[in-house]
Amino acid sequence: MDLLILEKILLSLFAAAVAAIAVSKLRGKKFKLPPGPIPVPIFGNWLQVGDDLNHRNLTDLAKRFGQIFLLRMGQRNLVVVSSPELAKEVLHTQGVEFGSRTRNVVFDIFTGKGQDMVFTVYGEHWRKMRRIMTVPFFTNKVVQQYRQGWEYEADEVVKDVRKNPESATKGTVLRHRLQLMMYNNMFRIMFDRRFESMKDPLFMKLKVLNGERSRLAQSFEYNYGDFIPILRPFLRGYLKACKEVKETRLKLFKDHFVDERKKLAGTRKPENKDGSLKCAMDHILDAQQKGEINEDNVLYVVENINVAAIETTLWSIEWAIAELVNHPEIQNKLRNELDTVLGPGVQVTEPDTQRLPYLQAVIKETLRLRMAIPLLVPHMNLQDAKLGGYDIPAESKILVNAWYLANNPSQWKNPEEFRPERFLEEESKVEANGNDFRYLPFGVGRRSCPGIILALPILGITVGRLVQNFEMMPPPGQSKLDTTEKGGQFSLHILKHSTIVLKPRTS
Repeated sequence: MDLLILEKILLSLFAAAVAAIAVSKLRGKKFKLPPGPIPVPIFGNWLQVGDDLNHRNLTDLAKRFGQIFLLRMGQRNLVVVSSPELAKEVLHTQGVEFGSRTRNVVFDIFTGKGQDMVFTVYGEHWRKMRRIMTVPFFTNKVVQQYRQGWEYEADEVVKDVRKNPESATKGTVLRHRLQLMMYNNMFRIMFDRRFESMKDPLFMKLKVLNGERSRLAQSFEYNYGDFIPILRPFLRGYLKACKEVKETRLKLFKDHFVDERKKLAGTRKPENKDGSLKCAMDHILDAQQKGEINEDNVLYVVENINVAAIETTLWSIEWAIAELVNHPEIQNKLRNELDTVLGPGVQVTEPDTQRLPYLQAVIKETLRLRMAIPLLVPHMNLQDAKLGGYDIPAESKILVNAWYLANNPSQWKNPEEFRPERFLEEESKVEANGNDFRYLPFGVGRRSCPGIILALPILGITVGRLVQNFEMMPPPGQSKLDTTEKGGQFSLHILKHSTIVLKPRTS
């Protein structure tokens, strides 16, 4: 290591130690802080708990320290909430106080320090971005406009699987084809475009870049440099890689999609028969033309949708399939419902999903047990606040462990079991929209995920059509699929993309 860097780090360590001790004494007198492990100067609790702050590790800490606890991770205060009552306080009752977002060094890069909608602080910019994005993305009118496209894309998946004879014998990694489907679902909405095949060069570039973005952003390996700024020089290579991926992605979005849409708008007015603008990007560009947002904001909207809408829904579809493969009796029960209600061979459509209670229950149970965003997106209080009788220092990172809320044995009957029937029996009144604070797969309140209106019908159509058309089984030599989890900064997806045998059903 360069001696000058080492000298700076040692001097910073000494200064930080003195400051940390002084601040801790002052704060100890001023604040009644939540319980938690005893911190040490500079490092806080980092040496005790490490970098991997996934939902299960935080659940274990909640069992030791209670439904609210504090971790001092270097210079950052991390408050973890694990009860429905406190979740309601953070997300609803004190939704304004805790309505901001905290970002780390990596998310600062990928969001342009909050120029997007998801990670911006609570305030005028967030309200403006939310308003601009709601009409073209998150209304029932959008669902009705694009539902037939989603049904078409699901049908194309079925056709492609049937064309591959190995799918019925050796099996196929279905996720690859479903990924193309999800890109087409969302790029139809954004740009009125789709990709013809998995070999489309532009699709392949997008897939690689978005995958690398997710890997870099969701990894825990950079936490030490985020928690403890004096260690940040060791992150130079990591942050450089993040910047390169960000710049390449935004250039790709601009050159191949946004600018193409601008050219189209310049040659003709892209309107539907009812006079509405044809796709979401037309709305976004119209807002830019009016001076409401700038070009960077436009690109970060595309960034948000590429990650928040495509990847999370894909993870949930993949989890649902894995659970149905590992529970053939549930798969058969769902297939019987589809055949009985719709008739054999009649393909499920978006309106049908509302009259298929067991399909709805399977989706709900997938989102409960395998929550795509188990810690929701982190919240932050801009000012000192109170929560659960404790003082919460300003700019604390607030994590709601939504996975534990939905998997706490004191709140749910046998939560470790994949049992859709619970949503038809003892939990029949619980919905995914946050009407019960034990079950918050999309959050609730001001900063809830607006994508729920798209995700639920896409999940229903996709899972329904696969179960209607195929008997899904593990590959030869396996009795079950491996459902080992891979947790991230606030994500949960399946570690291994499994090979699945899809045996076509005869009509």
